[in-house]
Amino acid sequence: MYPVIDARDVGPGVRRIVVEAPHVADHYLAGQFVIVRVDPAGERIPLTVAAADRSVGTITLYVQGVGKTTRLLNRLSSGEALNDVAGPLGKPSEIERYGTAVVVGGGVGTAIAYPVVKALVEAGNRVIAVVGGRSREFVILESELNATGAEVIVCTDDGSYGRSGFVTEALEEMVRDDTIDIVFAAGPVPMMRAVADVTRPYDVRTVASLNPIMVDGTGMCGGCRVDVGGETKFACVDGPEFDAHLVDFDLLARRNQAYLDFERTRNSDVDEAMCRAGEGS
Repeated sequence: MYPVIDARDVGPGVRRIVVEAPHVADHYLAGQFVIVRVDPAGERIPLTVAAADRSVGTITLYVQGVGKTTRLLNRLSSGEALNDVAGPLGKPSEIERYGTAVVVGGGVGTAIAYPVVKALVEAGNRVIAVVGGRSREFVILESELNATGAEVIVCTDDGSYGRSGFVTEALEEMVRDDTIDIVFAAGPVPMMRAVADVTRPYDVRTVASLNPIMVDGTGMCGGCRVDVGGETKFACVDGPEFDAHLVDFDLLARRNQAYLDFERTRNSDVDEAMCRAGEGS
């Protein structure tokens, strides 16, 4: 069992969960993830590690409650525990001294972007973090990003905070007016596709952290396969980061929707259980 040390809401439907997992904390590098299971009968889901504290053996996860398992995760409180935390998994981000790096995070994808920003700053890069949300309450990790020493640009779709508009609009101005050596993107598939479309004409190297359906995290199940440059790759062992200009985002989006009907049914089960327990949704 993996004790939950702290759990608190940081945005609508988004919870920050600190878990005791010494092995993961000792070996984790930016860009890697874990596969967790709430209980012995539950499904396995991948979550990117946003931070690790080796001194106390903890990792920090940010969970957006969308499906059954993520909603169950977001009901956990301090003193409870996860049944399984396997990792760290996947290849770490390729952190080098590039020059000027832009890291784009959309929504809860900012939790994936944050450790990359921190590692790039520590490697001596000039780093610009562009993060966004639908409105102010959906923007997460702004203070943590500022603390890294990166330049932070916040965008909100409705203009309620920071810059009005999409993260891709801010990115396009940068690649047009500045010398950008590399771009990292993490967030919803449409956002990452849009980032790749922005940088492609300028021939700026762009890396996307992909989020396909994943089961075992070892490449055995094949559920996380993605098409990169016409070749089949497995996000759990070959990634999760790939050249965004070569990713077939349309295929990724279709595969991510394969179990939507099943997920709706499982969500209904959670709703009914919460109603019986007298809890809100």
